[in-house]
Amino acid sequence: MTHANAGPPPSPPPGPTARPRPLRPRLLTWPSARTTARPRPLLPRPRALPWLAAGTAAGTAAGATVLPVLFSVLLAALLARPSLVPNTPGHPGSLLETFLPWLGLAVPLLLALALRRRSAATALALLLPTAAWLGQFGTFLPHPVTPTAATPTAATHSTHHPPHPTLTTVQHNISDENQNPSRTAKALAAAHPALIAVEELTPAAITAFTATLGADYPHHATHGTVGLWSTYPLTDVRPVDIKPSALAGDPHWNRALRATAATPGGPVAVYVVHLPSLRLGASGFGSARRDESAVLLGSVLAAEPADRVVLLGDLNGTADDRGLAPVRTALTAKAPPTPAAAHTSAPAAATPGFAFTWPAAFPLARIDQILIRSGTVTHVRTLPATSSDHLPLTADIQFD
Repeated sequence: MTHANAGPPPSPPPGPTARPRPLRPRLLTWPSARTTARPRPLLPRPRALPWLAAGTAAGTAAGATVLPVLFSVLLAALLARPSLVPNTPGHPGSLLETFLPWLGLAVPLLLALALRRRSAATALALLLPTAAWLGQFGTFLPHPVTPTAATPTAATHSTHHPPHPTLTTVQHNISDENQNPSRTAKALAAAHPALIAVEELTPAAITAFTATLGADYPHHATHGTVGLWSTYPLTDVRPVDIKPSALAGDPHWNRALRATAATPGGPVAVYVVHLPSLRLGASGFGSARRDESAVLLGSVLAAEPADRVVLLGDLNGTADDRGLAPVRTALTAKAPPTPAAAHTSAPAAATPGFAFTWPAAFPLARIDQILIRSGTVTHVRTLPATSSDHLPLTADIQFD
């Protein structure tokens, strides 16, 4: 029996043809941190030291305490001795003295910071600027009105002579843009002063003031842009030259006059003055012209023979501004050495309030002044706003 040779097995039915996988370019990459073996350090890594971390935290806390303490000490020094700041170009010293009372606002801010951080050192350090501020301005705070040595009474003069009548004065820069000077004149007269001094008078304002005040203030004198209305006769009226050299060629710049008022207590030399304006800009506190005029005014006051002098005006500076030192010195040069003598416009101890006069919308400083020689200025206060950017200032004067 024979077998036929078996042939190859039948091939499977044709299926889908397999496609070759495309070749993708391999990107060259740096070895990753996971696959790269790090060299083993020869020395073990130092552990964090607890005392070092505690020291760093303590140093940060100490720094947070030291800075407020140092700031408190600096604040106290500026309040007590503002003259420590020099009047270098830009006059930072005068700028500081103009707004010196406002430095006290830093005290409650520092106190809040001390309470938040529970820093007893900062709270104790704040006693320094608080004491310095109270030493400078404590008498301006509200307090009961009681008779003091600064306010002469009948008893204090009974052994010699009766007290001189009180002289009430008003000082106001009415603004040369005032649209209703007649209403301003009525507002000033409502305080019933014996003397009304005004600055920035225009020809129209002079006419309005004269017409409005003529019945109650029959005596008046004007020169340039300043004027004086008085219930008492005025004599020896003359201009005062305080023009700075930069304005020497301006014939219209006339801002000071002098007159003698025949008051019931005797003759009083009255000065009405408007010192040059200040400019605060990129170059600093521009007070050069004001300071030059203050020197000229100081020379005139030093030569004034009268013992009783009243200076009313917009001095464009506070009474403590070092730029006005020549004026203060001249007013005290001939003042009798009595405890009642006062030469600044600071109110007596019984008069609360700072009486800031400028700007009228939000007063920041008293740049309008009532200064005297041989007497006491009391009851300094501001009057309601007028159409000016200054508030009127009024004060009672008791001469020695």
